Amino acid sequence: MLSEYFPILVFIAIAIAMSLAFIGAAVLIARQNPDQEKTSTYECGFEAIDSAHIRFDVRFYLVAILFIIFDLEVAFLFPWAVALGDIGLYGFFSMVLFLAILTVGFIYEWRKGALEWE
Repeated sequence: MLSEYFPILVFIAIAIAMSLAFIGAAVLIARQNPDQEKTSTYECGFEAIDSAHIRFDVRFYLVAILFIIFDLEVAFLFPWAVALGDIGLYGFFSMVLFLAILTVGFIYEWRKGALEWE
């Protein structure tokens, strides 16, 4: 039974070895001369000068929600595409309806200006 998991263990070992090799090569080859600007704190498009309790613009949250929505759409599309031959026309038209609802929501957000960054 353990022989069935051997290819997975080999794959994990190769992935770890390649990761360590790439990190080691980056440390050895790259120039390491940080200056004050490289080591300064920078986060989310704002300079970190003010207090940590400042209010963020709601557009950051809108963009995050939009990303999650359309990321989930892609997560639903891959299994649907793989199983399309088995689920038939009902599965096809249910996904068309799902995509139509997402498209209507996307057009609504576009018209409301949620995607405009000023």
